[in-house]
Amino acid sequence: MTYKKKSAIEKLRESHGLPKVEKIKGKLAKRWGKGTVAIPSPMEVNEIMRKVPKGKLITINEIRKFIAKSHKATIGCPITCGIFAWISAQAAEEKKEMGKKDITPWWRTLKSDGTLNEKYPGGIENQKKLLEKEGHKIIQKGKKYIVLDYQRSLIKI
Repeated sequence: MTYKKKSAIEKLRESHGLPKVEKIKGKLAKRWGKGTVAIPSPMEVNEIMRKVPKGKLITINEIRKFIAKSHKATIGCPITCGIFAWISAQAAEEKKEMGKKDITPWWRTLKSDGTLNEKYPGGIENQKKLLEKEGHKIIQKGKKYIVLDYQRSLIKI
């Protein structure tokens, strides 16, 4: 039996019964506290990322806050939000390679502390180039790259 690896576009469309809200329990309660966690679908994260206009930014934490608020949960899942943001970025690049112009502007999504994400397509160099093209100034802090004054460019959710 041969196994065909799924494209990021296919992964983006899979819902696996998501979104859902679950009670935070066990080891996760020690890390995240009490309450509920909203686990989004990949498309839900993608749709948030798509809404970030040119010149603006969003962080994974902002996405998590939006997910939590929209599902009336205590928090948005940090694990799935990060994974689905990565899948969105990969899917956008697959669409770009197909010649599509209307792709998710994944480069506008930063890590929670405003740093660039080395796991996005083309690594930090590509994200840096795309952000600078939109007028953002990128500075190096130790081994990390951060958008200077990124908080000023965050979209309001």
